[in-house]
Amino acid sequence: MNRCLAMLGMAKKAGKLAVGGEASATAARRGDAKLIITASDASEASVRRAKTNAESNGVKYAAVPFTMFELGTTAGRGSPGTIAFLDKGLADGFMKRAAQAQDTKESDAN
Repeated sequence: MNRCLAMLGMAKKAGKLAVGGEASATAARRGDAKLIITASDASEASVRRAKTNAESNGVKYAAVPFTMFELGTTAGRGSPGTIAFLDKGLADGFMKRAAQAQDTKESDAN
């Protein structure tokens, strides 16, 4: 399993995810969200809302290379276009692994 998705699974087990656009927006407004991510196949409207919610509430935002199906399978709920991490350590771990995966991809391409 991808190491990023493994971090997502850990956050799910810990109860530290807000799954879906509305849940992510609510978590951001409350100050609970530490990172908001959107799926690679999320609608433009979902991406725009996620970015706006993140920027308006001082939350990090990232578009990830996983589909809504992949995120939903790991998060255990439907096919969400947007997910918020509610724990800084888990959010940081997810982003660190995402950066490492990107670095590996770029190295393999060269």
